[in-house]
Amino acid sequence: MALPVRHQMTYWSLALVALLAALWGLGSVILPFLTGGALAYFMDPVADRLQRAGMSRVAATSVIALLLSTGFVVVGLLVLPTLIRQSVQLIETAPDIFNRLQAFLTARFPGIMDEGSVVRDTLIAIGEVIKARGGELVKGVLSSAISVLSAVVFVVVVPVVAFYMLLDWDRMVARIDNLLPREHAPVIRRLASEIDRVMAGFLRGQVSVCLILGTFYAITLMLAGLQFGLLVGAAAGAITFIPYVGALIGGVLALGLALFQFWGDWVSIGIVAGIFVLGQFLEGNMVTPKLVGSSVGLHPLWLIFALSAFGSAFGFVGMLVAVPFAAMIGVLVRFAIERYQASRLFQGLGHPDEATDEDA
Repeated sequence: MALPVRHQMTYWSLALVALLAALWGLGSVILPFLTGGALAYFMDPVADRLQRAGMSRVAATSVIALLLSTGFVVVGLLVLPTLIRQSVQLIETAPDIFNRLQAFLTARFPGIMDEGSVVRDTLIAIGEVIKARGGELVKGVLSSAISVLSAVVFVVVVPVVAFYMLLDWDRMVARIDNLLPREHAPVIRRLASEIDRVMAGFLRGQVSVCLILGTFYAITLMLAGLQFGLLVGAAAGAITFIPYVGALIGGVLALGLALFQFWGDWVSIGIVAGIFVLGQFLEGNMVTPKLVGSSVGLHPLWLIFALSAFGSAFGFVGMLVAVPFAAMIGVLVRFAIERYQASRLFQGLGHPDEATDEDA
């Protein structure tokens, strides 16, 4: 005899509470496992394709691990130092940029830069804050990143976890399927399939879009001669998952820096603006439709809320699990709405035919 629904909800609620408690209490311990699991999930379709091409699972996993390790080494040796250096230089240059902006506004629009004006006071305040806190901000971010994502995690633990999870991914999925409650197994499989579709559409699709556009912006801005091209391109690519926001913020930042660096050289400034116009065109018409396809049901605002909430509650580990939980909650909410619309509560106690007969 099946358990009553109330008892089932109690058990599943206790399981959810235990999971959240584990995330909160063991964050630093399970971080490499979550990171490795995310890498394995991201690369599982590639391993499946290599298997279909004739490679064994071990060979496919080894090839993927070798390529990923090479990529991490290249990024760590070539890109990361330049990115850090440009971040420090931008913070150091920011007060000069604000001073030149203040001088420009004073010369062109003296009325809005009078003593005690809001614009003048705001610019002075921003410049002082950046000058006083900018260096501390960079040092704090770097020290936090080093403490959380230590060399041991990325050089040893994460690759090992990712390798073995990718190697045994299909077996783990089959094992979990065997543990599903038999009564609810079909519904759980359906919901899990929808959650996987949402996560795959966002993680594998949108992350690829961010990497492609970030690389495009960084390379083209550096070729255009923009002083902080790599930093601006990386920032624009990192937030490309929010439609138009990445291009808007990156474009405004790049144009501001271009005006500071190339003032009077309108061709160079136009090239910088054209780079973001071209990037937005490629994103909307080629890259995103090809890699993400139609809507995956994970709204950007819901994603931002999930990242903020889980990051605040569970730290960096919470940000890693925010997307899976957001996808899961979204699918469950849509499932609950579907059940509600099929229920008598939504449709009413009588049938439409009966209502028609009574009216007659």
